[in-house]
Amino acid sequence: MMASGWSANQFSALLGAYRSELGLSESAVTGLFALYVVGLIPGLLVCGPLADRVGRRPVASTALALNLLSTGALMLGAGATGWLWPGRFVTGVSAGALLAAGSAWIKELSSEPYVHLDPRTASTASRRAGLFVSAGFASGGLVAALIARWAGAPMVTAYVPHLLLAAGAGLAALTAPETGTRHRGTHAERHPGVGRLFRRGVLPVAPWVFAAPSVGFVTLPGLVHGGLVYTGVATALVPGTGLLVQPLARRVAQRHRLATAVVGLLVVTVGFGAAALAAATEDPTTALAAAAVLGAGYGFVLTYGLTEVTALAPPHRLARLTAYFWTAAYVGMLAPYAMTLLSGAAPPPALLGAAAVLAALSCVLLITLHARRPDPARG
Repeated sequence: MMASGWSANQFSALLGAYRSELGLSESAVTGLFALYVVGLIPGLLVCGPLADRVGRRPVASTALALNLLSTGALMLGAGATGWLWPGRFVTGVSAGALLAAGSAWIKELSSEPYVHLDPRTASTASRRAGLFVSAGFASGGLVAALIARWAGAPMVTAYVPHLLLAAGAGLAALTAPETGTRHRGTHAERHPGVGRLFRRGVLPVAPWVFAAPSVGFVTLPGLVHGGLVYTGVATALVPGTGLLVQPLARRVAQRHRLATAVVGLLVVTVGFGAAALAAATEDPTTALAAAAVLGAGYGFVLTYGLTEVTALAPPHRLARLTAYFWTAAYVGMLAPYAMTLLSGAAPPPALLGAAAVLAALSCVLLITLHARRPDPARG
């Protein structure tokens, strides 16, 4: 899971280098960033159900091998930019498969017996997945930026740590037992309310999981003309803040299942408002502060989403429902590309202010829908 997060953000920290060193245009760079999501969504939607059928281990192991190959393709892209496109696409496919199978695998390894969980127990069982994905996001971008700043052949050497991490992860996972096959034979069970609860309780929140941080470390550094190291710091600061607030988010979740989402969406609203101010003033310090606030919102809404999915999903549908959550979450990572496309119609401060309004409206929608839904913890 850490290798998956690392592979996503190591490229993000090098966006400035691809502009200056290889002469790629702004639209090409943000297009490459968005291509990751284009690959990730089918990876999630195909490999989530597949992991429920054939098991967690084969899907996760194959995805990790593809993750290694995709980084190799990105390294070749330093000499031939055509390799960047398949490299980013396969990075998305492999990361999606790792998130779908890995999140379910971690949850099942963390909670014995493997049973349907109430929200309080689910918060504890799901925390490791969010923890290590966030650690990978925070570390990958910063390490890549620092290597690219001071090492030779930056668009090659910056990817070496991920090769080592992914290879080590593969070796470490060899001893982890398979868990998905324990639920074979239970597919006839019907859980008709799960889809409705997911749509009402998770979907309004999920896109903000990555819309907030991606704007924080992709869009804001460019708006304030931050350099390579500045971008690397932002890439680490956003998920790093999310990592730090997750213990608090879990404690909030244990008091009320909806409170984590409400707090997260309100923090995201404040973060986008601060981002609009940073864009208007072009102040790097304000931009970093806004990025940290967006990262805190990310930590809250990610914890809420994983906790809700873990609590709602029956064992034989855990990877599938987890894949649906990650798919909706990663749609939000298209936010920087959308802002680039809309920049001709409105200035960045106005677009960021509109995002703040949308986050607040999502909070209102979630509260409204929650008032109409039954609580499965009460049976």
